[in-house]
Amino acid sequence: MSEVPTQEFKLDPDCELRFEVESKNEKVNLELKNGVAEIFGTELVKGKAYTFTTGAKVAVFTWKGCVVELRGKVDVSYIAKETPVIMYLNAHACLEKLREKAAEENTRGPITMIVGPTDVGKSTLCRLLLNYAVRMGRRPVFVDLDIGQGQISVPGSIGALLVERPASVEEGFSQQAPLVYHFGHCGPAANLTLYNILVTRLSEVVSERMQANRRANASGVIINTCGWVKGDGYKLLTHVAQAFEVDIIIVLDQERLYNELVRDMPPFVKVVFLPKSGGVVERSQSQRAEARDSRVREYFYGLRSPLYPHSFDVRFSELKIYKIGAPALPDSCMPLGMKAEDNHTKLVAVTPGPNLLHHLLAVSFAASTDDDVIHSNVAGFICVTNVDMERQSLTVLSPQPRPLPKTLLLLSEVQFMDSH
Repeated sequence: MSEVPTQEFKLDPDCELRFEVESKNEKVNLELKNGVAEIFGTELVKGKAYTFTTGAKVAVFTWKGCVVELRGKVDVSYIAKETPVIMYLNAHACLEKLREKAAEENTRGPITMIVGPTDVGKSTLCRLLLNYAVRMGRRPVFVDLDIGQGQISVPGSIGALLVERPASVEEGFSQQAPLVYHFGHCGPAANLTLYNILVTRLSEVVSERMQANRRANASGVIINTCGWVKGDGYKLLTHVAQAFEVDIIIVLDQERLYNELVRDMPPFVKVVFLPKSGGVVERSQSQRAEARDSRVREYFYGLRSPLYPHSFDVRFSELKIYKIGAPALPDSCMPLGMKAEDNHTKLVAVTPGPNLLHHLLAVSFAASTDDDVIHSNVAGFICVTNVDMERQSLTVLSPQPRPLPKTLLLLSEVQFMDSH
């Protein structure tokens, strides 16, 4: 047995240890030996080993100084003395003042949207602000509109989650009863009309649920957005701001975007510029695809605490599969009174066949196509692992045992090769 490399780091106050695990199938254990430290706003328990695997990019921050130990092979590890965490804490303090006021006056707390190009740390800042809020006894709502990565459900979906406890260091926020809508693509450009409709729908349902829960209402909302910030991407951001009636927009790292939003937002929306952390790493296309893949794997199999998905066969005759959006036709070919946009939201029946292999299917709460399928949220996702044309059946991987709760399914372009 080769010796496991072990490093000890002594951190001064307001410093952070950053490390990355890149090597395949590598595991790194982190332990807080002394002092007080946190990872993205979640406090570490002294003497407990936290495990990180391939792809992990971690920052351990300490307000008062600490000693931590790393066991295992890290590709990068260094102590940073310059960190924007103090600024992020100030942002949290401002939000907290607004929440106090909202709780006193029984009004809605701050609706905050985090924007910026790809790979500037938007998801991390969301996590930090949510964790700090929960540690103050708040119950904020987390809204994730970044369909490329999918923190609340699988990539290709948007969703909302009531956050009641800090994120687990290794696994993120508890995924109990999230509200999820199916989009079916990894980027909003694939169907802008549908994306905007879903954002509006999600904002309405979140608003209804907050009105029914006084504590959540005063705690407000933190919204994570896509990294597409130019042209149509910028229009999407302004649509999100309108739909959710945001009060505060935090712009990470891009002054041009900050200036555009200051110019275009109504005066009651506060636009704030914050720097990105020096620990943020840009990802290549293949790393993004890999991250998507592991997100789907995690959905079915869990991360630390293993989940055991079920595999079973479903007959073609028992399923109704649709995809949302038909190929666009020029207006001249459209039936009278129909516009090309309507095509983006049209339900198109999909004939089961080999074309479904490895695709995710969303299990819709809609009972039939008479229901408003697009505006219906989904129960969850299954993955097609085999198509048997002879027996006219599909084998699916499902988080729950058979039967499927509903049989109206929506096709996603997101694919997953199950290697278990």
